[in-house]
Amino acid sequence: MKFFIVDAFSSRPFGGNTAGVAVLEQGSPFPADELMQHIAAELRYSETAFVIPSQNTGEFTTRYFTPAGEVDLCGHATIATFGVLLSQGLVSEGEQCLNHTLAGDLQVTAGKQVMMQMAPATLLPTAVDAERLHRVMGADETMQCPTLPIEIISTGLPDIIMPVASLDALHVLRPDMDALAHFSSELGVTGVHAFALSDDGFTAHARNFGPLYGVPEESATGTASGALTHYLFRQGLVSCPGECRFMQGEAMGHPSVIETRLTPDGGIQVGGPCSIVAQGELMI
Repeated sequence: MKFFIVDAFSSRPFGGNTAGVAVLEQGSPFPADELMQHIAAELRYSETAFVIPSQNTGEFTTRYFTPAGEVDLCGHATIATFGVLLSQGLVSEGEQCLNHTLAGDLQVTAGKQVMMQMAPATLLPTAVDAERLHRVMGADETMQCPTLPIEIISTGLPDIIMPVASLDALHVLRPDMDALAHFSSELGVTGVHAFALSDDGFTAHARNFGPLYGVPEESATGTASGALTHYLFRQGLVSCPGECRFMQGEAMGHPSVIETRLTPDGGIQVGGPCSIVAQGELMI
């Protein structure tokens, strides 16, 4: 199978969030789960996508693996996947595609700016122990945001949406990764998406932590950006229809610009550019 290394949410190499993409032959079955897991662990990126073109034009089936296990959906790996499909002539500029995933069937618009429709946003009723979360995240009282709640929201993957008081507070977060992995497992979430509102041309700056799935910190997170968009709408901070621009990855030296849209029907789209930095063949 062909594989590609792609920086998603960046128009130039070595920015954004890197994903592996493996393209299989049309109509072929997926390899064994164990093999896909080994490939993801070998590539060592936060997610690797395995995509099979359907015999129906514009339809694809995609599965996503972290170094530690399979996940239902990955936003930045989807952006990377459809950037690859465009480069290989398997989709055309502006084509509306259907992506079959374990999180459901999602619409994706291919192009230099890939935009994907997220799964319907869901507010989970699970209560979060705020005191314990702040302790695990290394946030003292001065860093906490007293005016906004902590919530668990999913647009394909559930994340704890955690507001902090300022950009300075966001930048100095130092989670206890083992404790956060345990906490995430207890709550049945992927991880924590911490954010601070800003007025510098971005709606907010964010950091995402998912050590339960072998990702201590991620430089761009599509699903969590969709969840944050829904959160901000629920809090009356963005309107529908409307747009958001998020900055993520600064703490990692991989700044990523993630754009989201609230559509008139209440749907959420997430997208951005991508840059292919390497390609080859897996000799397996």
